[in-house]
Amino acid sequence: MEELDIARITKKSIHGIFALTTRTFFIQVVTFVANLILTIILAPSVFGVFFVVSAAIAFLSYFSDIGLAAALIQKKENITEEDLKTTFTIQQILVLAVVIIALALSNLVGAFYNLGSDGVFLFQALAISFFLSSLKTIPSIILERNLSFEKLVIPQIVETLVFNIVVVTLAIKGFGVTSFAYAVLARGLAGLLTIYLISPWKAALGISKSSAHKLLSFGIPFQLNSFLALVKDDLLIVYLGKVLPLAQIGYIGFAQKWALMPLRLIMDNVIRITFPSFSRLQDEKDILGKAIEKSIFAACFIIFPALTGLVILSPYFINLIPKYIKWEPALMSLFFFSINAALSSISTPLTNALNATGKIKVTLYLMVFWTIATWVLTPILIVMYGFNGVAIASAIISLSVILVILIVKRYLRFNIVNATFYPFVSSVIMGVTVYFIAMFLATSLPGIFLAIAIGAMVYFLTTYILAKDQIKSDILLIKQSIKR
Repeated sequence: MEELDIARITKKSIHGIFALTTRTFFIQVVTFVANLILTIILAPSVFGVFFVVSAAIAFLSYFSDIGLAAALIQKKENITEEDLKTTFTIQQILVLAVVIIALALSNLVGAFYNLGSDGVFLFQALAISFFLSSLKTIPSIILERNLSFEKLVIPQIVETLVFNIVVVTLAIKGFGVTSFAYAVLARGLAGLLTIYLISPWKAALGISKSSAHKLLSFGIPFQLNSFLALVKDDLLIVYLGKVLPLAQIGYIGFAQKWALMPLRLIMDNVIRITFPSFSRLQDEKDILGKAIEKSIFAACFIIFPALTGLVILSPYFINLIPKYIKWEPALMSLFFFSINAALSSISTPLTNALNATGKIKVTLYLMVFWTIATWVLTPILIVMYGFNGVAIASAIISLSVILVILIVKRYLRFNIVNATFYPFVSSVIMGVTVYFIAMFLATSLPGIFLAIAIGAMVYFLTTYILAKDQIKSDILLIKQSIKR
């Protein structure tokens, strides 16, 4: 594996941002169109089944990994073929065990949640696609370790196209829940073939004790962190699927999906790039602090205004799009999930920096706190506010971002005000503008798009006036990196 100096890390990271942003924009457009069609065609209960089954599989999939992939990316030294073989062998042993157990329990899971035969088939399809996905791990690690994101995006684009084309086509033909089952299988096969064409790796089995010991010292705490995230999020959905009607689970899934879309659009890219980049800069504390500021600013710059516009304009969209009024009960949850997404755009890069610098136990303690808070608050607030209590609890817990900032400041120097103040103020000004003009313009879909365009112009103009120097310096950095 190649060693990268600071200049090359900067250059590759910036190129990675462009590659992942372009990919994500394309994926989100495709996903948006597909979701729009699906939410018109399918009933909320169908989405409830897909949401619950996906959460169940995600929970089971935890036991297929012990953080070795993350350990390979975070490792200071060059990774060896022994590291790759050890990771692949251990992971496949665990994956196959989980898949066999999942398939054996599929009928019991279906009976427990009253999923029907189509729901059971979806559960089995997700288990098989999970196995296919595990085979992509090593080629993906090699690309990610070398910051070759321009190649890494290709399989993801292929997977998105295949999944959405299959699911929409079958949903239109009346396949219902089964549409998702065939789509996830097609996605798994397409992604597997594509990644090996782009990043060939000759699969090999073998376990090196010394390699396993080094990787597990980081991997096990990392995986415990991931396990708690599953308990906090996916296992909670599994629990809710038993205590709430599937239609209400569909409302929760609808609101959470749309509120998290801007976060996924930006934050997944930021994390994908900054984790390996921060890991390579973990001995350069001053540079790392500046990198954290810029990553938070980049996330907030897009996420804050996107969420503001989403919350203000979503009632108009729901009333104007045919057959979309059925999602009106989800609007309150959308608002509170949006608060969680906005604050997560600050806390996520910070916990990512802790992981990249080896402070994995610190993030583990934070995750313990978030998990306990979620399981204590959510049932109480469901009793008080119904299914909207899930989103309200998530918004309250996200206020702990203040604690995250204080903890990270013990290890690294960064200015959180510089990173968040200008996007926040500009989003407020944009939000007030859109709120008032929407009353007059949002009587038709073209009017809504015009309101979005005006809001975007107000936001970018305000941000440029307030943060002109910072924006100019970032543009200069990008130009210099591209020239290198």
